[in-house]
Amino acid sequence: MNTVDVGRALDEGRWTNYQILLIVGTALTIILDGVDNQLLPNAVPALMNEWGLERAAFANALAAGPFGMMVGGIVGGLLGDRIGRRTSLLTSAIAFGIITLVIAYVTDLKSLMYLRLVAGIGLGGAMPNAAALVSEYVPRRIRPIAVTSTIVCIPLGGFIAGQLAAAVIGPYGWRRLFIVGGIIPLVMAAVLFVLLPESPRFLAVHRERWNELRHLLRRMGHSVADDDVFVDATASVSAAAPGHAKGTFFDLFRPAYLPDTLGLFGAFFFCLMANYIGFQLIPAVLSGKGGLGFTQPQGSQALSLFNFGGVGGAIVGALVIQRFGSRVTMLGMSALAVVSALVMTAYPPRPDAVPFAMTMFTITGGLLNAVQTTMFALAAHVYPIEIRGRGVGTSMAVGRVGNVLAVYAGNMAIRLGGAPAYCASWAVTMALVLVSLAVVRRHIPRSTVEPAFAVSAEH
Repeated sequence: MNTVDVGRALDEGRWTNYQILLIVGTALTIILDGVDNQLLPNAVPALMNEWGLERAAFANALAAGPFGMMVGGIVGGLLGDRIGRRTSLLTSAIAFGIITLVIAYVTDLKSLMYLRLVAGIGLGGAMPNAAALVSEYVPRRIRPIAVTSTIVCIPLGGFIAGQLAAAVIGPYGWRRLFIVGGIIPLVMAAVLFVLLPESPRFLAVHRERWNELRHLLRRMGHSVADDDVFVDATASVSAAAPGHAKGTFFDLFRPAYLPDTLGLFGAFFFCLMANYIGFQLIPAVLSGKGGLGFTQPQGSQALSLFNFGGVGGAIVGALVIQRFGSRVTMLGMSALAVVSALVMTAYPPRPDAVPFAMTMFTITGGLLNAVQTTMFALAAHVYPIEIRGRGVGTSMAVGRVGNVLAVYAGNMAIRLGGAPAYCASWAVTMALVLVSLAVVRRHIPRSTVEPAFAVSAEH
């Protein structure tokens, strides 16, 4: 009988095709998250026309989703630490799928607001568990690119939502958009129920589930015997040492983690505010009643490109993090985001200069999304296994406060200074992100081992 340190085996182990399959499966839930989260902003111009309302009337409905996501981030992180990342993730996917389907049948603003609140709780529970789950499937050297490649599916989902909205709303109406956006997550959750296993590190601390762990480790290319016992030396809890105390929420604020926690809180808060000033308002600012004169498809296309730039930016950012570490990379991307936003402030979007406007939305969205998505990898790196779900989930929940306030901050900027002030709000918020990231001490170091894409063929 041997004692297997699961944490060390995973951190230093192989990067197999089976693990790639697991990352792809987890990423699918986040694509759906990104799609559902941006359906309403794309539908707002059509709702304004159908219900005869102004853009500002939808502020509470738009903010309700992020508020629910704030609650869901905390609850999802706690549940992930207690009942498992996989269970919490799939439950979240089912919840936001069902509620999104129901939204297709609403007839008033109040019902829309309440349903978006409940859907947001489901959405918020998905992301911290996806980030934690992916970080616990893969070797340490792969972690930044693996987590970022998963979370980057949020803007990828937003890109798909924009394209879907541009194609569906005109000929079929906004209700059909929510029907499609609700059915797909339910089908995908059924598939992932079969495909996704639980986190091996979570299984290691639950003796009654060691048979699952043995099967999973063997599929990942590790040799384990039927009588081996398991520990995770990086965690304060293990099945071999049941007397140890579990990690708590208050551990996030111990002196060893306090600067990192405060820095992450600030970075998540202001970065999500910056991103959702774009996600929630771009279509309505460009094409809604009282907008800048763009057409509805152009408004959805601008939001789609804002997301699409983030996909490329986040992947490049993750690769650069592996080479130079997260401090230089993330602070550099934040600074470039400030510069890009200042350019848009000086030259705001105009319907007679569509190519330039779309290019700037792509660049700015790329930088903003890149910083946001790589922050999940940073948060997963900062905290040890026993408080990782709480750490990522609570950071995300604090970020959701900025997310909730984004629609109000964006509308206030538009009232005060029109399109230039709206674009300037990105410069201000990303400057605060830069300061917050500089406070974090446990940044991801540069990789000193083999490239991320060295893959073993063993299953």
